Amino acid sequence: MKQGIVVRSTGSWYEVRLESGDVIPCRMVGKFRLQDKPVTNPVAVGDKVEVEMVDGEDTAMIKSIGDRDNYVIRQSPRKKHYLHILAANIDQAMLVITIASPKLKQGFIDRFLLMTEPYDIPVHIVFNKSDLYNTEDFLTFEYLEEVYHKIGYQVHLVSSVTGEGLDNIRHILKDNLTLIAGQSGVGKSTFINKLQPELALRVGDISDYTGKGQHTTTFAEMFELKGGGQIIDTPGIKTLSFNHFETMDIAHNFKEIFAEATNCKFDDCYHREEPKCAVKAAIEAGEISELRYFNYLQLLDEVEGQNYWERKKDY
Repeated sequence: MKQGIVVRSTGSWYEVRLESGDVIPCRMVGKFRLQDKPVTNPVAVGDKVEVEMVDGEDTAMIKSIGDRDNYVIRQSPRKKHYLHILAANIDQAMLVITIASPKLKQGFIDRFLLMTEPYDIPVHIVFNKSDLYNTEDFLTFEYLEEVYHKIGYQVHLVSSVTGEGLDNIRHILKDNLTLIAGQSGVGKSTFINKLQPELALRVGDISDYTGKGQHTTTFAEMFELKGGGQIIDTPGIKTLSFNHFETMDIAHNFKEIFAEATNCKFDDCYHREEPKCAVKAAIEAGEISELRYFNYLQLLDEVEGQNYWERKKDY
C-alpha cells in the first residue's frame, strides 16, 4: 500500500500524488456515501488516500480515504438527490467575484459561505476586474466590504489586468492549501494565470448573447505555487443549492444571526414574525445587515420548500 493525496478528479478517474512525488491515475474501489446521501465524486481533490498498485500497469486502486479535517460540499448540479464535494482538507477558501462583466449576484456570496461556515473555513472574498468598475460599482464594493468585514471575512479588491491587489493575494496564498472558486465569467482563470503565468489555464470569454461566463475549467485540480502552498482550481459555479440542509442549518450558519439568536425569547425562533426576536431588533438597529437577512430568508424558504416536497413524495 502507498500513501498519497488526490490532485485531480475527473469523475471516473483520479490522479494521486504519492509521497515519492510521482502522480498516478487511480480508480475507486466500492461505493461511498456522505451524510447518508450518495455523492457524485466519492473522492475529492485534497483527500489523503491509500492506494494499491495494479499488477502490470501504471495505475492503482484507491483502497481507503483518510479522515477529513474539513470539506466543502454542495448539492450536485446534475443529480439533485446527490452531493458533490468541491475539495477536502483545505486551509482556506478564496471566492472570486466581480461587480461588473458579468453583473454581481450578491446572493451567491452568502450561498458560498453556507458551504464553508460549518467547518469554520476562513474565506477571502476577492472582487476582481476592478479596472472595469465605474463610480457606482466602487460604491457597491465599499458597501459590501463593510458588510462582510464586520462579520469576520476578509475582502479584497483586485484587477487581473493592472495587477492591483495581487501581491497581497500572493502573500495570503503562501504556504496554504486554498480552494479557489467563483461563478462562470468572473475571471478566475485569468486571475490564477496572473498569479502564476506558468500554469497557463485556459481562459474563456463572456457570451455576447447571455452576458454570462463560459466554463473553462472542466475538473477540480490542485496546482503547486512557486512561492509555496497549493491552490485547488474548480469549475465555474452557476448555481448553489442545498438538498442536505434542514432549516436550522441555515439559521446556524449565518454567523451573526446565530450569535444574536441566543437573545431571542424562543429557542426555535426563525426570526420572521416571532415575538421578541432579538435578530429582528438587531436589524432595525442597524447591527445586522438587511441584505444578509434578506438572503437568509430566501434560503430558509428554499430549504423549507424542497424539504416539504421531499416529504410529500415519500407518502
